[in-house]
Amino acid sequence: MFGQGLIKGLQITWGRMFDKKQTVKYPFEKIEMFPRYHGRFELDVDKCIACGLCANACPNKVIQLEKEKVDKKQFLTKYIMRIEYCLFCGLCVEACNKDALKFSNIIDMNQYRRSWVRLTLVDRPAPEPTETPEEETPAKEAKSEAAAGQAPGKEG
Repeated sequence: MFGQGLIKGLQITWGRMFDKKQTVKYPFEKIEMFPRYHGRFELDVDKCIACGLCANACPNKVIQLEKEKVDKKQFLTKYIMRIEYCLFCGLCVEACNKDALKFSNIIDMNQYRRSWVRLTLVDRPAPEPTETPEEETPAKEAKSEAAAGQAPGKEG
């Protein structure tokens, strides 16, 4: 019968017209992203120990970090991500054993200039080393006497 395909097509169209909308008006309405979404990076500076595992895990070498040693601990001074080369594969987030580097649910990361795309997560000077008074403690005295060949607490 002629027009049967037309009638079938109109039935589908009219049926879909009153269904729930599949799209949203993006700038005005935002949908909640699922937990595994790979959005913008967030770095918890207090958890980061500047080990460099994230930079080593990155296949495109996107992460640049600078660190300084302060009081026998590494201190993160600069953490830069060149997002324009990032694959958003998540290898850096998986490599972080302190859970300092995470993905956020931020969708909008567009910029007007390519130079603005570079993401600086940390840029701070290293703290001054804490000075301990040079007082002789009993443990230090015992070590120095042992090094001199004397038993601690006894005169030789």
